[in-house]
Amino acid sequence: MKTNAQGERIVRCPQCSGDSVFAPSNKWRPFCSERCRQIDLGAWASESFRVPAAPPQDPDEFGPAGEQALH
Repeated sequence: MKTNAQGERIVRCPQCSGDSVFAPSNKWRPFCSERCRQIDLGAWASESFRVPAAPPQDPDEFGPAGEQALH
């Protein structure tokens, strides 16, 4: 584990892969800067981050709340 002179943990910024201080002294943690945090937020807002999923085969298979229908 990398640390700085103050003994704070250094992690990789999830946006730019640069060094980022993971401690209360870094108000943008786990990001290295406000810029990286805003870029990540924009990606979430524009739905760039998605989890692929196949649609159900039978539309009647699931009820209105996503619960499996009782037959």
